[in-house]
Amino acid sequence: MTTAPHSFAGCSIVACATVRGELEQLRQSGLLDADRVLYAAPGLHEWPDRFETQVPRRLQAAREVSDRVLVAYGARCYVDTANPARTTDALIREQGINAARIDAANCMDMLASKQEREHIAGKDNVLWLTPGWLRYWDFIFKDWDVGKYNEMFPRYDKAVVLDALGYVDELMAESPERFLEISDKMQLPIDSAPVSLERLSRLLTAKLAAVMS
Repeated sequence: MTTAPHSFAGCSIVACATVRGELEQLRQSGLLDADRVLYAAPGLHEWPDRFETQVPRRLQAAREVSDRVLVAYGARCYVDTANPARTTDALIREQGINAARIDAANCMDMLASKQEREHIAGKDNVLWLTPGWLRYWDFIFKDWDVGKYNEMFPRYDKAVVLDALGYVDELMAESPERFLEISDKMQLPIDSAPVSLERLSRLLTAKLAAVMS
């Protein structure tokens, strides 16, 4: 097991379940020794009211365990529909705890930077996904009908899964019909792009100083 170069002891993490696999992999590899990692339901950007309820609860639960909290959510994962200036960071500040959000726009940005994604995409207009999106697809999109699918996905040339877990290969081997079902719903081909967990680990480490002061 690899030892974490920076200890997360004394910190807990609150994250979206869409990156659970990646965070658990970091924990198992010894690169993330946080006191606890608490997950909110996947895809809460679809339901801002639920985000506003669940994520603060997880933050307060994390604060009961640790004096410091790191938040693995994107800058725009939450937007108050009545007050668009009230985004993820504002919601975190309202909790009055020692918490800092990692510098990422969304969960895809946690795994590959904008420049890396542009390199992977080439000239294609890509819908970016993580393994968690495939794993929780039915939950995240449970309120979508055919009309919404047709409104959202045809603008893209293909979907690409930023895969640090080998999940796409596993899904194709164990349940190829599920992979094809999701592709058919989007009417898009799905590719995978192998990535490492280095960026996610680096983003978490970079925020340690913010909660240690």
